[in-house]
Amino acid sequence: MLADHFPLLNLRLSTPRLELRLPSPEELGALAELAAEGIHAPEEMPFVTPWTDRPPAEVARNVIHHHWQTLGAWEPRKWSLDLCVLHAGVVVGMQIISANDLAITREVDTGSWLGKRHHGQGIGTEMRAAVLHLAFVGLEAEEATSAAFVTNHASHAVSRKLGYRTDGIDRCVVRGAMVPDVRLRLSRADWDHHRTVPVTIEGLTPCLPLLGLTAP
Repeated sequence: MLADHFPLLNLRLSTPRLELRLPSPEELGALAELAAEGIHAPEEMPFVTPWTDRPPAEVARNVIHHHWQTLGAWEPRKWSLDLCVLHAGVVVGMQIISANDLAITREVDTGSWLGKRHHGQGIGTEMRAAVLHLAFVGLEAEEATSAAFVTNHASHAVSRKLGYRTDGIDRCVVRGAMVPDVRLRLSRADWDHHRTVPVTIEGLTPCLPLLGLTAP
């Protein structure tokens, strides 16, 4: 079976409401359609690369292409795990966790997007809590980083709930204008103090070599 050669296909993260895993072809199609419907208000742009400014059909194709490209470029020393997020069996968004030389740096980075019609339900907090549990418990990371434009109030609210601290500001150019991008950092101690979401991890041990770690 394919998962015998790429065990990340069997990795599952579960919270009280959500399941996070690599998408099936049908779920990848649903993700593409969800992104094409809209992720944010037209006047907003939460991404450094404004990929959602394209026509809907192109946005959908880009979601599929990016997912395949990310898996095709996978290396244990540099990887990005783009997990489909399901709520009651319905695809609602994508949660990303990535790392470079994880065995040495003990640091991960996260990013995400959520279909606009699923905003305001606490899903963003729960899905990021899931990958932070994977990072700190499953992968024994010491720190996690993230970033959000100063205007992205929803993302900053999630970060505050989970214990992140400000780690500096980058000056980015988006849609021809300068936008401050706030860097955020979460230590294991701060995460442990703020964690409230129970998370279950399934199928991790066979994945560890693909994530640059040694299996027990």
